[in-house]
Order: sequence, then structure tokens, then C-alpha cells
Amino acid sequence: MYICVGTPQWKQAAKKDVFQLFAEKVRNHKELESRWAVLQETRVEYFRGKDFVSFLKKHPELKDILESDSNTEIDDIANILLSKNLLVRCDRVVKTLRPGKRKLSTWPAHLEIFPDQIFSENDAFFAWTFVNRRPLWQTLLSFFWPVLTLAICLFPVYPHQAKLLILYSCAGILLLILSLLSLRAAIFGAIWILLGKSVWFFPNILAEEATLRELFRFWPKKEEGDRPKWTARLFYAVVAVLVILLLRHHAPDEAARARYQKRVYNIIDDVLEWSPSLALSGMMEKQQTVVNTTDPNNNFTDGTKESTEKVVHPNDMDEEIFSEQQVDEDDIRNVEDTESPSTSQ
Repeated sequence: MYICVGTPQWKQAAKKDVFQLFAEKVRNHKELESRWAVLQETRVEYFRGKDFVSFLKKHPELKDILESDSNTEIDDIANILLSKNLLVRCDRVVKTLRPGKRKLSTWPAHLEIFPDQIFSENDAFFAWTFVNRRPLWQTLLSFFWPVLTLAICLFPVYPHQAKLLILYSCAGILLLILSLLSLRAAIFGAIWILLGKSVWFFPNILAEEATLRELFRFWPKKEEGDRPKWTARLFYAVVAVLVILLLRHHAPDEAARARYQKRVYNIIDDVLEWSPSLALSGMMEKQQTVVNTTDPNNNFTDGTKESTEKVVHPNDMDEEIFSEQQVDEDDIRNVEDTESPSTSQ
């Protein structure tokens, strides 16, 4: 009698593939540089072949996830991932140099599937084909997003101090963003005009897909391309000076600035001082005014008292004034007619 000791067959089928676990671990690792691109009208995350090789050489402990295949070469691991449809080899769509460029883009924005699905380090791109598991913070964010939307809609009923805090916080953040972008553009323009070099400080501040650490990276980034001609630099320098002089000439004076500031303060005060009680009282007054102007024979009874209000239409007032003027003119004519016989005698 033999007793089979080991993992049951149904448990082995339910066990997750080690290469799937390896692919998820590598994809979620922060040191593997990757980008997002469009592959056949689908956004995919991809990396370069040479970055994959250098990453696994730097972190060989990740190969322990493969268990019995941990001693496999890097090229063979990548080919297994390709055969299991965890990766797909891609190629850039634009293969020709654009005018003014010395070499092709390092991270193309549009990709296409490469015919030969074999791993290579030389100018090869590989996109992940599986859906990455959503982290916990994204799940919490998707849950609190409707709550945040509802809180924004209920802003008019907040207490006055809460309104002031939200208003000045949003205004401060917006001012910081605009100031940072303006300073960035001014530094780029000055260096480009004076030295003819394209240097961007905070290079990732406008990136769509970037972590918070990469978003505010201060180290400057130099754009690739030929040095601009001195005629182009001189032209844009003259344009910049003319724009500055034009803005300074048409700048508002102190009186206009004060009027604009007062108008903005009135708008802000209307938003901050709004309350349901004031809105309800205003609606009641408006409704009462509409009732009085639409029904000329309203009878309001309060105990034993009755009051009848007659509303005069503006056109009726004009007719009454015109009739009164006509009566006065007729009286004057009658007086002149009665005095004329006596004067003739």
C-alpha cells in the first residue's frame, strides 16, 4: 500500500504561477524605469530591454521568487515571460528623425507590436500585458472621491471660518503653481536667449505619469537638438521686450485696480456670507412681490380687517400723466378764449 505524500492536484492548479508573481514584483518595483505609451489605441506601461537587464543584475534576489528556475539567465526569463503572454515586445511607430533632432526619442509615445517576440537589449521595448493589481490607496481614493464631490457641492452651507480656510488654501496653492510655472518659463527663456541652450528646471512638473518624488525634481533637463540661430534668439528677445513694454503701457491705474478689487471682494462676500436662512427669506420676499404685482385685486384678511391693494401698471401711469397734461392744456386754451373778446373791446 502506497500513500501519496504531496500537494493535491487541485491545489497545484489553484497555485499561482511563479512567473506571474515575478512579473508583478518586477512591475511594482520603483527602480525599474518605465513609461506609458499608446499601443493600438490602448495605454500600456513599458520598459526598455537594457533597463530590464541592468535591473535584475542589481537586484538578483528577485529571482528567488522563481524557485527552481532562479538560476535561469535573464534573457531566458524574459523569453519565458514573452511565451506566457506576460510581456509583449514592441517597436516605435516613428522610425525617422524629425527636423532639428539628432536621434530618436528615448521614450516614444506611440508603439506597435514587433513581429519577432524574442528578447533583445538593443533598442527593444517591452510592455506589460496583464492588469496590475490596484494598491490600497487607490481603492480608498475611489471610495472617498464621491464623498469629496458631495463636500464640494455643500460648500455654501459651511461655517464662515471653514469657508475662509478653504478659500485662502485654494488661492495659495493656485498662486504657488502659477508662480512656479512662470519662474520656470522665465528661466528657460533667459537661458535660451542669452546662451542658446534649452534648460528646464523642475523637468517633471507637467508629467502625466510621475510619482510625487519625480514631480518636483529640481535638477535641470536639457533638451536634445541643434543650437538655435542667433537671428531667432534676437527675434524672440525683441518680441519679449515689446510684450513687456505693451503690458506696462496698458497696465491699470490705481483707480481701476481699486474698482476691480472692490468688485472681486463683493463677489467673494456674496459667496462667503450666503446662508440657507437668507436665501429662504429672499425667496419669500421675491414670491410676495410677484404675487402683489400679478394680481391687482388681492384681498388679505387679518381677523376683521380687509385691505385692498391696487397695483398701477407703468403704462397706465404714462396714460394718466398724458391725460393730465392734456387737461391742463385745454384749460389754458379755454382761459385764453374767454379773455380774447374783452381785450378786443
